[in-house]
Amino acid sequence: MARPRTATFDKKKIVAENRRAKFDYFIEDVFEAGIALQGTEVKALRGGEGNIAESYAEVKGTQVFLVNSNIPEYSHGNRENHEPKRPRKLLLHEREIEKMHSAVSRKGMTLVPLMIYFNSQGRAKIELALAKGKQNHDKRDVIKDRDWKRDQQRIMKAHG
Repeated sequence: MARPRTATFDKKKIVAENRRAKFDYFIEDVFEAGIALQGTEVKALRGGEGNIAESYAEVKGTQVFLVNSNIPEYSHGNRENHEPKRPRKLLLHEREIEKMHSAVSRKGMTLVPLMIYFNSQGRAKIELALAKGKQNHDKRDVIKDRDWKRDQQRIMKAHG
């Protein structure tokens, strides 16, 4: 019998976060994946550098790749430094890849990276979400709800 997955992942140090993703997409399902990195990429990430704001993931056959993520070159690296915007392979189980592949191909969903972090064992991980794009009117509804909740809190604080 397989052990149940935890609802939240063990995050020690968050390196890069895509804060805009939750505003632009409806998040359906979240996965944790390892990233196949070169040595200087790990050093750059440990230094707090990295950007996943315009990146996305795509399924190619039986593998998943992170595309357009930017991990700048390590400052103390030599001529063997890495390429900053190269596609990086994500490490997932086959059943997770199959689930992502079917959702992307049939339902028209997108694989959006939410954050890159180091777990308690010091391994670089990425939180990947299966998401559906929001229309402009959905975004306006989110803004309206957020403003109303802020006003509610202000009213309650003044009268309470």
